[in-house]
Amino acid sequence: MSVTKKSILLIFIVLLIDQVSKIYIKLNFVIGESVYVFDWFRIYFIENNGMAFGMEIIGKLFLTIFRIIAVGGLAYFIHYLVKKQARQGFILVVALLLAGAAGNIVDSVLYGVLFSDSYGNLATFLPQGGGYAPLFHGKVVDMLYFPIIKNSIGETIFFSPVFNIADSAISIAAAIILIFYRKELNEHLDFKKSKKKTEDNA
Repeated sequence: MSVTKKSILLIFIVLLIDQVSKIYIKLNFVIGESVYVFDWFRIYFIENNGMAFGMEIIGKLFLTIFRIIAVGGLAYFIHYLVKKQARQGFILVVALLLAGAAGNIVDSVLYGVLFSDSYGNLATFLPQGGGYAPLFHGKVVDMLYFPIIKNSIGETIFFSPVFNIADSAISIAAAIILIFYRKELNEHLDFKKSKKKTEDNA
């Protein structure tokens, strides 16, 4: 199987797992509901307007558009890496990064239109009165909570953010790139910069 097909398959699998888990949580949990799994792991349903792990820095519409542009840039970068015959592992890690970013885009773009809100009642799919938000203004579904370290009164010290499969894909891909492929990333980015500079001076 070619690295292009492997990348497409990886993106599809991550998106499928991410969206199946989110849709299940959205239709079966209300906001704030949790299920105890282990002392250090719970399924805990929240929604957020912001970036990975619930951070909120910039406006919702701008953030959604930025995500779409970023995914387009990553798709082009994968095409460039395949064309330049970069290492397969590096290409697949970038594909994992793209899959994570795309997973949260689906929530942001479509969930506000497809679902009713989850406050106090279970959400419904394609509600008669319309969804809870306009297109591009949906909230990202999070459900993975790892309260590993707590203080004496039960407050979580580490790890307090609640996240999802897409966030995990982004974090894992970024960590792998920084640990194993940072030099290769810099080399490809420097090559593209030098090529653009040469073309501009021609």
